[in-house]
Amino acid sequence: MTDAEIPRQLDAFTLWREAVDMRSRSRLGGFYYLFAWLLVWGFSAAPMANWPAGLGLGLLFGLTLALRWLHDLPTSHDPDLLRHWMKRRWQLIHFTSLAWGLVQAWVLLDEAYRDTRLIATLSTIAFSTAMVSTFAMNRRCCALAILLLYLPGLISLSRDDGNLGELVTLTFYFSYLLLALNRSHTDYHGNLALELQLIEQRDRLDTLSRTDSLTQLGNRYQFNNLFPSMVAAAQRQRGSLALVLLDIDYFKHVNDNFGHTAGDLCLQHFAERMRQVFRRDSDALLRLGGEEFGVLMPDTSLEQAQSLAESFRQNLIHRGFEVQGRTLPLTASLGVGCFEPGQDSAESFFKRVDDALYKAKATGRDRMVLASYASAQ
Repeated sequence: MTDAEIPRQLDAFTLWREAVDMRSRSRLGGFYYLFAWLLVWGFSAAPMANWPAGLGLGLLFGLTLALRWLHDLPTSHDPDLLRHWMKRRWQLIHFTSLAWGLVQAWVLLDEAYRDTRLIATLSTIAFSTAMVSTFAMNRRCCALAILLLYLPGLISLSRDDGNLGELVTLTFYFSYLLLALNRSHTDYHGNLALELQLIEQRDRLDTLSRTDSLTQLGNRYQFNNLFPSMVAAAQRQRGSLALVLLDIDYFKHVNDNFGHTAGDLCLQHFAERMRQVFRRDSDALLRLGGEEFGVLMPDTSLEQAQSLAESFRQNLIHRGFEVQGRTLPLTASLGVGCFEPGQDSAESFFKRVDDALYKAKATGRDRMVLASYASAQ
């Protein structure tokens, strides 16, 4: 999954991250339950005499292991689907916990497993300790899983006064696990909030690196990334891609006569006019450097691009630009072209439109010139 696909809202991000963590952290857990049972059974006094129980429980824990691997995350980030998936995952974890808790209780009561009671008890301690750090995302469900692991064994120990020391020790450790779970839960969600902040900060920095700070349009770096990918998409899909290059006429006169502050205001004014005309969501508006701008328009024919470009040029002429109490004329030269799959490369396409722009400037400015193949020769 790419960073762009990660949910950015805190609630949605938390739910998605919990599901991802549950999947990755619980897939191998089923193996350890199976392995622990094989140790308890295999090192008992007479494992072959108890082969039905050994084989049956081995198959049971093997089944829970398989279910963990087969129960995969939904491809969608829909909150309802993720909640449903997590509910089913917790049910599987709780079932496995209860199964092991009952196994330990049985082992503690059955003389045939006297030699492996310690293995069963240590396994229960290990499983519950791992849960505190592994499944801290949901405190209540995790506490229930630990309880299901411990309670059957504690009940078995309570039936024999000779096990009082072990009973008190395990009960005390159980209470410690609940306290540790609270801390792990707080740390987990604190780390989630921090992770989301870092992702958002990286997004902001990435946006800043691709945005012209003065006009808030995309910058040359953004253009250099977008242009080849859009050309490749048009080539692959045999679609259309229009490019408009724009250059403010006599911009140097504004800087020289009114100062750079007025020049900056002129650039901002020009960018705002672009947003008013080229306002489709698919249009990419960019400042390529100095007073030169560009618009990338996917799925746009040459006629559509020509119409929008001419509308923009006329808009500039009629409205002008106000600076220091005066309304100055504001015009632009434009080159317009459309990518031709099978005939253009990214470089030749840009050169055709760039040549058209310079032709507009060389033949009097305040005009639009359509890119031709002749101009690219």
